[in-house]
Amino acid sequence: MNSDAKSLLPEIIKTCRDEGSVWRYLKKVASGEGSWDRRCGHIDKSFKPFLDYLEKGNHSPSDENISESISLFGANGVHIAWQKALQRRQDDPEGAITAARALLETVCKHILDETGVDYSNDDLPKLYGKTAEALNLAPSQHTEATFKAILGGCYTIVQNLGSLRNKVSDAHGQGKHPVRPLPRHATLAVNLAGGMSTFLIETWNAKNN
Repeated sequence: MNSDAKSLLPEIIKTCRDEGSVWRYLKKVASGEGSWDRRCGHIDKSFKPFLDYLEKGNHSPSDENISESISLFGANGVHIAWQKALQRRQDDPEGAITAARALLETVCKHILDETGVDYSNDDLPKLYGKTAEALNLAPSQHTEATFKAILGGCYTIVQNLGSLRNKVSDAHGQGKHPVRPLPRHATLAVNLAGGMSTFLIETWNAKNN
């Protein structure tokens, strides 16, 4: 089983190894009149992300590599944002775009916290700009034209992910004729955010090693 599927397993599978521990877990979920129905509902809800993953094939070839990099980074907030983005791509494209933006923002903030750089009230493009400078990834820090162009393109991706989140995600209200992203749009946003996050994390790890 790959790391994405493992991360979607419900708590009861991860922590309960025998009949007694399963029963203790279920008693904590609900008690009293109607408790059995509430317990069944809790189990159904807990297994839904995992079953959806298996049934719909809701994953991309890059998912596992990104998940591995994020896992090695060891920041819980980053892992949570990535899992939200993965889980929402098909059924909640707007929420997936919000989570994709949050993933990249969280990675930048963790790196800036480690380097002691202040980022109070900075939006995503400014956060990324400061992170890129801290990691020697800013275009102005290089002279090779091709490399400068690639790093400039990275900044453009980040800037447009922030704009996409503002315009079509569930982070803001919309008017009478809202623009609704489709799952393929959400997949693109999640993959871009995941790829950029992996690039930053791997650069951070290499810099520290």
